[in-house]
Amino acid sequence: MTDHVDQSSERSEAIPIADHPDALTPEWLTTALRSNGHDVTVAAVEHTPVGTGQMGSSIRCAITYDGDAHGLPSSFVAKLPAGDAGRRAMIAGIHRAEVSFYRDLAPTLAVRTPRCYHAGLSDDACEFVLLLEDLAPAVQGDQIAGCSVAEARAGVVNLAGLHGPRWCDPTLVELDWMTTVDAEGADMVAAVTAGATETFLDVYGDRLSGQDVELLASLPPLLGGWMLARPERFGPLHGDYRLDNLMFGPGADDVAAVDWQTMTLGLPARDLAYFLSTSLLPSDRAAHERDLVADYHGELVRLGVSSSSVEQCFDDYRFGMLQGPLITIVGAAYGERTDRGDEMFLAMASRSCQAIRELEVLSLVAGG
Repeated sequence: MTDHVDQSSERSEAIPIADHPDALTPEWLTTALRSNGHDVTVAAVEHTPVGTGQMGSSIRCAITYDGDAHGLPSSFVAKLPAGDAGRRAMIAGIHRAEVSFYRDLAPTLAVRTPRCYHAGLSDDACEFVLLLEDLAPAVQGDQIAGCSVAEARAGVVNLAGLHGPRWCDPTLVELDWMTTVDAEGADMVAAVTAGATETFLDVYGDRLSGQDVELLASLPPLLGGWMLARPERFGPLHGDYRLDNLMFGPGADDVAAVDWQTMTLGLPARDLAYFLSTSLLPSDRAAHERDLVADYHGELVRLGVSSSSVEQCFDDYRFGMLQGPLITIVGAAYGERTDRGDEMFLAMASRSCQAIRELEVLSLVAGG
């Protein structure tokens, strides 16, 4: 079971929102931790930036306590908003989603995430702060290199911990921050992806195989119906569950998921398909995907899901494969270009296209 936010929302809101590294002072950290019931005093803090910070900035806070630390760690990671006021307003929805995930949803799940020690959010969601467990010495997965089958197995078991505890839970729709997609929204996603596909192929088409270009160009008209299909099985989706958003520790099963900004409701196997198709080398995926889907399904059963057989789970896994090109294309078209990003998006696109062909996904989607 994931660790949850230590404090209530009411106590969290009473603390000023430290939305800049300079605000992460010993005094603020002392107040935040004491509000969670930790009787400590922070004497000093050293800040070190972590990650690239496109959607938010992350700061490692190395802590010196005045007196007994009462079992608290010597470092945390603070996640803060990035950019100017205009950019913050433009992406306020993802700020609200991530803070709300840690406050409202994570305590009810079994997925491994960083423990949250404090969560603050302004009314307009333009300012926020998350004080999170520092997962070091865990290391980030490498989307370009791909992962081992053992790492994939740890990833799918952890993913079942996201889906299983709230499987087909109708109260999920009561979370006002959770993205849901209706017919109008599905049509909008399809339209946006059509434009993004043109951009993606203009930029990357000459570095893809002809069959990949043809497949990607054929997908946008299918996406509207695909997003709404199979509504009888739903759950909370990470939306971008892939290697760059996973932290792998020294233990064989030690993996934690981060970056909970793209939460939505939908067919759970979309996360599963996206992860395996983009994270494993195609030969490894083809050789081991049935066993890995069975491992995921077995963990669902352990968590109390009895309404889906392993055969249905594999069929949903095949059906969910369009998540790979959908997220890859939109992310590439609207994100800031970098050399590493180019290599990453090309690897994700080619791997997901190969999975779609080998699993005959288009015929399955056409039939619903």
